[in-house]
Amino acid sequence: MSQIFTRKLDLNDIINKKSFFLFGPRGTGKSFLMRRSFGPSACVFNLLKTTLQIRLMQDPSALAEMIAEQAPESDQVIIIDEIQKIPLLLDEVHRMIEEEGRRFLLTGSSARKLKASGVNLLAGRAWIAHLFPLTYAEMPNFDLPRFLKFGGLPAVLLSEYPEEELDAYVQTYINEEIKSEGFVRKIPAFVEFLRLAALCSGQLLNFTKIAQDAGVSPPTIASYFQILEDTLIGFQVKPWKKPTSRKSVSLAKFYFFDTGVLNCLAGIQHIDRHSNLYGVLFEHWIAMELRAFLSYQRLKRDLQFWRTEDQIEVDFVIEGHIALEVKATTKVAPSDLKPLKILQTEELSLEYYVVSHDPLDRVVEGIHLLHWKTFINRLWNKQLKGLGS
Repeated sequence: MSQIFTRKLDLNDIINKKSFFLFGPRGTGKSFLMRRSFGPSACVFNLLKTTLQIRLMQDPSALAEMIAEQAPESDQVIIIDEIQKIPLLLDEVHRMIEEEGRRFLLTGSSARKLKASGVNLLAGRAWIAHLFPLTYAEMPNFDLPRFLKFGGLPAVLLSEYPEEELDAYVQTYINEEIKSEGFVRKIPAFVEFLRLAALCSGQLLNFTKIAQDAGVSPPTIASYFQILEDTLIGFQVKPWKKPTSRKSVSLAKFYFFDTGVLNCLAGIQHIDRHSNLYGVLFEHWIAMELRAFLSYQRLKRDLQFWRTEDQIEVDFVIEGHIALEVKATTKVAPSDLKPLKILQTEELSLEYYVVSHDPLDRVVEGIHLLHWKTFINRLWNKQLKGLGS
């Protein structure tokens, strides 16, 4: 199976404005996108190459000599792939940006080593961009049931054996990101944590409950979740703190970056269309699409949720823009609107949505009821009321 995906992240547009970091989990297509965006004109240093890594570890200042030799034109884009392998190179990069006006694209699949090294990500002299799994707008033949099961990693979607690709991906993550980097000492405990974390993805974080099931301490579980965030395998959706007449919860939710990886870790092999699991994965996918859209459009808004102590919940809120409920039903009932109606009484400046499999698009009491295809198409075409251009 062969297919070219057109990504929504425009690397040329960003690099023409400023040097930047491009972060993304392994396998999301960073290297392919860079080759397609810049071709042979860019000067590339791949720190996964052992000989190059050893040389620059021994003498980071050698980077300047190599760039002068390989990229004599000052306007050439310089790519350093997997920058977290040698964080000390950022000192040289910083100097060349300041003194020589060089443009750098610095990629990484983990921010953990950069954070541990105390580097400041060039103190604002470089922006930050992210690449995620493929989105609806990047796939010409989008198949929702297949996506919910196998996710959006290009190699998985193009494979005749997606289950094998996902298993290999998880094993590579454990062996190369976790074991080889020494992030944890007890690998079996971490593997069990991954399974448990996948099973409760999208739920409120409960370190104590997971710790009991995993047989480790709550602080250890908290550190494990931090590893998932640092290695870009998961992300938090935090509670919306906008003052309302109802007290909100303070716990965040945690989502894995890809539904296929989640299913592999959780041991999920079958997804019944009418099960709760389908609804969980459908909500998860909507979170992935919203997160990617906000990032690629460089909208500085957080993806959040609203939940009160008496368990009234709105799945997603983008402050100042939209409040969104996600339902897997094929017929939206009046009860499905209740959380949004309660939020409406706070008289906030939001557009209200229910996204579902209901084929009838309509507006009920100021709430937009949209089929998921309508919602996602309007989102990526920047025609969604509340999040348009």
